[in-house]
Amino acid sequence: MIEVTDKAAAELKSILKSEEKELSLRIYVAGVACSGIQYGLALDEEEREDDIKIESNGIKLVMTKDIEEGLSEGKIDYIEDENGKGFLIRNPNAGGCGTCGSCH
Repeated sequence: MIEVTDKAAAELKSILKSEEKELSLRIYVAGVACSGIQYGLALDEEEREDDIKIESNGIKLVMTKDIEEGLSEGKIDYIEDENGKGFLIRNPNAGGCGTCGSCH
């Protein structure tokens, strides 16, 4: 199951509190790169009939079944460093760079 870390949950709860409607965090496929599928995050007030709905650390997540399977051991984290801050999806099931052979 996808996990939302404590740091990410705290940041998301702060963002959700400022909104005046009930929102979930949608995970979606944002593209494909040599390291595998790239996922994106967005706040969404709609839940589709075929969505998988889960909750982690007090955050409601929605996604399609294939995303849930691909991120079964994934974590949503929040990072702050010298390059900036933002949410990051860590997926231990993703392939490493060079898996497609086009980087060599």
